[in-house]
Amino acid sequence: MQKNLVLSVFLFLASFGYSQTALQQFITHPALKHASVGISVTDMKTGKRIVSYNADKSLAPASVLKLVTTATAIEVLGENYRYKTDLAIDTNDPSRILVIGSGDPTLGSEAFRENPNAFFINGVDALKKSLPVDPEYFIYVVDNLFGYNGISPEWTWIDIGNYYAAGAYGISIFDNSYRLFFNTTDKNGCPKILRTEPAIKGLKFLNSLSLNNTGLDNGYIYGVPFSYDRAVRGDIPAGRVEFSIKGDIPDPGLLLGETLAAYLSRAGFKIGKVETARSDYFSLNCSSDRSQPYHIGRVIFTQLSRTLKEIIHEINVESNNHYTEHLIRTIGRYSNKDIYADPLEAGIEYVKEFWKRKGVDVSSLQMYDGCGLAPQDAVSALFLDDLLVYMYNKSNYSIPFFDSLPKAGQDGTLQNFLQNTRLSGKVSAKSGSIGGVQCYAGYLVDGNKKLAFTVMVNKFNGARIQVKGAIEQFLLSL
Repeated sequence: MQKNLVLSVFLFLASFGYSQTALQQFITHPALKHASVGISVTDMKTGKRIVSYNADKSLAPASVLKLVTTATAIEVLGENYRYKTDLAIDTNDPSRILVIGSGDPTLGSEAFRENPNAFFINGVDALKKSLPVDPEYFIYVVDNLFGYNGISPEWTWIDIGNYYAAGAYGISIFDNSYRLFFNTTDKNGCPKILRTEPAIKGLKFLNSLSLNNTGLDNGYIYGVPFSYDRAVRGDIPAGRVEFSIKGDIPDPGLLLGETLAAYLSRAGFKIGKVETARSDYFSLNCSSDRSQPYHIGRVIFTQLSRTLKEIIHEINVESNNHYTEHLIRTIGRYSNKDIYADPLEAGIEYVKEFWKRKGVDVSSLQMYDGCGLAPQDAVSALFLDDLLVYMYNKSNYSIPFFDSLPKAGQDGTLQNFLQNTRLSGKVSAKSGSIGGVQCYAGYLVDGNKKLAFTVMVNKFNGARIQVKGAIEQFLLSL
């Protein structure tokens, strides 16, 4: 018995010493010379902290912040939660077709490789079976559940207007993004704009793009929500008959209404005005009477989303910002039903309170969105590690949360991470990268070894590939 105890202590000290050597090698790596680094590694079986370095310091997490949003969402809403989008008739005006949004980010989405027009096809079929085609109908899109501040006020100008910074509203359609197509065969001129898919009425572009011979896409679309004036800057590959970049749809609710109107017209309906709730939302905000100018009557068709389990899998594997921003606002509206209360602020407040109630120290957590795009987002490696341990050991949704993470060397944003190493397939984690930031947080499960880890690097001076390599070597040393 005493020999076994001595051996266990010896092995622990040996492994501890090895981990400390690996840590020292990592933090003194030339690519990290001027970087801020935070590391926490926890043995999930014992709860012991194996490695800790600046673990309590708040650092920019980039997309690793998605772990906080997705973990909270599945804890609060459950893995089988589904959004719904209803087509109904206004009780007070039978000529008005209501489209009632609940914040579903998957409506018409490319993520699940389904027909993006299924809502329109199935919805029109249901309306045709239920309504006479002779009267003139009007469409009113109720997209006000999250209000109309669809982006974080802390997002930067270089991101706003691009697909990965799409606004999140009560109605989403086609991932709230479009493709802008160019012909770049004229090497002596600017790229020629061909079209957008889907077509968006009134959308105008100030085209300042140039061409490159590198084959790289450095094109960006700039513009604010609900504005149809967009600027296109940067450079895109020359010599292409068609080349596309993606931007965010200025008014997703209106586009959905106009698309539905087109489908109904082709089905023989007479369609007049198409409106969203946006104008009424702002006029009622200044009124003492905030009763809504519509009354939901008979629901004719309901489109259900994929389950939350599938949604968080898409978020964590593909690092889907748009889906995440819908989730943080859904959490906010869950905690505060008032559609005039900011759902992003309410969601952030609820996240902090939720994890505080679970006994996790939230003092390092500074959230300005749900996805990690805001440069001001900050969190400590210690907080992320504690959250990961809780989700693995205590959560009722431990399995779907764990399964939502990409596996190193195999899929999603970790496909090329730890590839062809002994940890390929044994690390399930979320990566995060923006300018000067590279982070990983997740699980290392190898036989009896079960670790939660968080590695955060900010303001590194070396190349990103060097930083990734250094992180790989550190994890391989555990």
